[in-house]
Amino acid sequence: MWLTRVSVRNPYFAAVLMMTLLVLGLFSWQKLPVEEMPDVRLPMAVVETRYTGASPEVVESEVSKPLEEALNTVSGIKEIRSYSSEGSSFVVAEFELSVDPIVAVQNVRDKVASVQGQFRREIGTPSVSQVDPNDKPMLSLSLTSSQTRPRELSSWTENVLKKRLQMVEGVGDVSLIGSVKREIRIDIDPVRLEGSGLSLADVADAIKAANQDFPAGNVSTAHKEWAIRVSGKLKSADDFAALAVGYRNGTPIRLDDIAVVADTEAEQDSVSLVNGQPGLGVDIKAARGANEVAVAEGVKKLLTELKPQMPAGTELRYTYDSAEDVKKALHSVESMLLEGAGLTILIVFLFLGSWRSTVIT
Repeated sequence: MWLTRVSVRNPYFAAVLMMTLLVLGLFSWQKLPVEEMPDVRLPMAVVETRYTGASPEVVESEVSKPLEEALNTVSGIKEIRSYSSEGSSFVVAEFELSVDPIVAVQNVRDKVASVQGQFRREIGTPSVSQVDPNDKPMLSLSLTSSQTRPRELSSWTENVLKKRLQMVEGVGDVSLIGSVKREIRIDIDPVRLEGSGLSLADVADAIKAANQDFPAGNVSTAHKEWAIRVSGKLKSADDFAALAVGYRNGTPIRLDDIAVVADTEAEQDSVSLVNGQPGLGVDIKAARGANEVAVAEGVKKLLTELKPQMPAGTELRYTYDSAEDVKKALHSVESMLLEGAGLTILIVFLFLGSWRSTVIT
């Protein structure tokens, strides 16, 4: 009641207070994050591990079971389930709702790190992620070109477009679907390999040892210092073909003596089709708490600027845009607010019959 008494005795103070609240409200309205769904954090953690070439049975015994046994000791666990398939393992740890999701994921990371050292060398590094219901692309687009090869289009998208998109404010992740990657293919002839006296392990070790960069120390003078680095990366199929993988009677055995080396394209693990034709898909996810509408506008502005730089004949299509649905929902909320305010003022006038009370409302 004290606020009422102060406002009645000091009408100018009450007016200034209301104007301040009005200005703060308008300012906050412009800064509010806009998302399709509320930000919900589920107490669940997913551990993904790659084991290339392994069968589901081997993945289960070598990866999934040790991870399950390690995570079973974490406090607050409600349920643990795993999915073992060819070359990959997924372990899902579900916690009680009372457990803090951030603390739960950190505890899972600690347990995974403790058991990771027991894995075989061929097993990849486990990745721990938190389940997010909103972890889906907010904007999807497709690129097709009738004049550019898929490999060149994929290379430009990976090296130019993806990096520029990641610089847009509010963009969390950019992933490519149906990209074609370069691959140096080495087909070893078993007959010639046996005749050379080498094994597959010898050839693999020789290629791995030759195809790497490493530091070689520093060279310094009285005024300057230079860092020396040996650049040993093999850049072309000819470089691989000329590589000496072994010696026989003092004579080097080149890789092309026992194998056929070709500069080809890697096998695709995903496919993107646009109206039945092969294309390249780009999925863009917004960062947690970002304004999806503002992020989508920033991405579209960047794509408009990059259009002249795209490879010849490239056609851009938007296949999914959640920002449009968010805009429609936002406009619906705004219209309901205006309708509610209008009906409130009208009802006050009809029941009280006073212009003064109506204006105050």
